[in-house]
Amino acid sequence: MTINLKEIKDKMHRTSQSLQKELANIRAGRANPSLLNHVKVEYYGVPTPLNQIASVQVPEARVLLITPYDKGSLKSIEQAIFASDLGLTPQNDGTAIRLIIPQLTEDSRKDLVKQVKSEGEKAKVAARNIRRDFMNDLKKEQDISEDLRRKDEDDIQKATDSEVAEIDRIVAEKEKDLMEI
Repeated sequence: MTINLKEIKDKMHRTSQSLQKELANIRAGRANPSLLNHVKVEYYGVPTPLNQIASVQVPEARVLLITPYDKGSLKSIEQAIFASDLGLTPQNDGTAIRLIIPQLTEDSRKDLVKQVKSEGEKAKVAARNIRRDFMNDLKKEQDISEDLRRKDEDDIQKATDSEVAEIDRIVAEKEKDLMEI
């Protein structure tokens, strides 16, 4: 029995996809509808994701415009944004809510870069844990030649190196995005 390299690459690829989703939640001083992905609005007694009860648009670089499908939910949306950890103050004009994303200070950018690097390290650890698990499975294999075992170990290591490089690329891109603004 030999390793399934596609399975290894798929598992590792999910690590970088997860990292990208996590980094999308880090505010970069630009308006991005994904900032509101985790906001739940109390809608008829049920916590509902904001994007299911309102449209979220970006009319300007640092403004999010939230237009509820049901005007009666405007107050609930406003309260949910206040209650969230976004640190933004919604401006309710009676028909829609505007969220103005403040310009980041140099210190807050550096803090965000630290947070991005931390998330990147977590993703690398996850990729290395996948490598470790497959290496352990490979060591348990009895009916495999030493040459084939070495080849499989090399393939696992190459997949890991590739994934770590992809994680580094994602982190560097987000860092650049944070420091440019």
